[in-house]
Amino acid sequence: MQAVSIRRQVISNIIPAIIIELMVLIYNLADTFFIAQTHDPLQIAAVSLAAPVFMVLISAGIIFMAGSMSFISRLLGAEQTERANNAASFCVWAGLVTGAVLAVVFTCFVGTILHAIGASPETFSLAESYLNIVMLSAPLIVFSMASGGIMRAENHPSAAMVGQVIGNMLNVVLDPVMILWFGWGIKGAAIATSVSIVIGALYYAGYFLLGRSSLSIHIKNFRANDGIAWGVFGIGIPSCLDPFLMSISQMVVNSLMSAYGDMAVAATGVAMRINQITGLVAMGAGQGVQPLLGFCVGAETWERYRAILNFALRFSVSMSVLIMAVCYVFTDDIVGVFLTHPEAFEYAVVFVRILLLTGITFSIFFMFVNALQAMGAGKASLILSVCRQCVIYVPMMFLLNRLLGASGIIWALPAAEVISLTQTATFYGKIIFHPKYLTHSE
Repeated sequence: MQAVSIRRQVISNIIPAIIIELMVLIYNLADTFFIAQTHDPLQIAAVSLAAPVFMVLISAGIIFMAGSMSFISRLLGAEQTERANNAASFCVWAGLVTGAVLAVVFTCFVGTILHAIGASPETFSLAESYLNIVMLSAPLIVFSMASGGIMRAENHPSAAMVGQVIGNMLNVVLDPVMILWFGWGIKGAAIATSVSIVIGALYYAGYFLLGRSSLSIHIKNFRANDGIAWGVFGIGIPSCLDPFLMSISQMVVNSLMSAYGDMAVAATGVAMRINQITGLVAMGAGQGVQPLLGFCVGAETWERYRAILNFALRFSVSMSVLIMAVCYVFTDDIVGVFLTHPEAFEYAVVFVRILLLTGITFSIFFMFVNALQAMGAGKASLILSVCRQCVIYVPMMFLLNRLLGASGIIWALPAAEVISLTQTATFYGKIIFHPKYLTHSE
């Protein structure tokens, strides 16, 4: 009976989390798809250049989303409601300030950043206009992600999903209107994205203001001391490092790939987005199960913890295998939706089939990382994220670029994933079998 209960609970948390992550993909694919209908590969290349910069904002949001999921769920499991309110308020207000600071920094230095990541004279102004508009909504991106994390921590994953769906579906509706009908091109994509972010943020604000949450985000509950800030950042920063460093890695990819021309850059952007389908499913599965694991850690119900993790791992790998198989069989058709230029299309098909090999390894890697975060093992999560992106992936890109050319830059990711998975399994094995490595909230 307990096994049935666990299956039901895990699936009811994982599915909304996966949908939330896929909404992020739809966000990105919608821009790429409708810009592709302009038949201008330079605009596609510009969006590809802007994507990793935009992901830095997402990474900032992950600090407060993952931090709240892990820390608040453990506090609730330990029945520390007042501190859970303090943490919720901290995540929301600190998140808004962080988003505002990043918006100012990126707006001031957008030109320098684009030159550094390989923007050509033809793509520079296009990418710049896109980012300048999107940065206006940066504080609300972080606010929405923090709010979603709080909802998941208090076991309301469906409510968190609704906010993401509202924003993303609105973006899908607005994109063709502003990109094609109004003829605004890449600027229209940025405006559609910003408007949808604002509407999504209004939903999350209403959720708290109308009293649907059991937690309070009122400014009077704001606390950074007494371990609140550390409880959030101790898990949030290691969690954000993987996507943040992934965005930095993507900038390196674009910089290296720019030597092969704008069509190779455009193809890389499309291939990365298609590969995100399996990646985001894995991320959603890990993030969906993390509050359940965190609650078990707080309540010290370790047998249930292991049962939840085992089922979630099998479920995540099965989903990844299924999606990989579908994407591999229909690679030509999927790429053809976004690219018609022969050179870009040829590059993208090759790149997609290489990147799809990472699906299984990433699903296992991310589940273990979320398990570590649920236990409060922030230091281990930090080490794994830095090693995966900086110590393994980036050097592998430079090495394989020299050996294999453009395809070598793409092969670096599967190679790095295999090495990272081995390292992650070793870390997790040490921590789960040696309780002295666990870091619990007091």
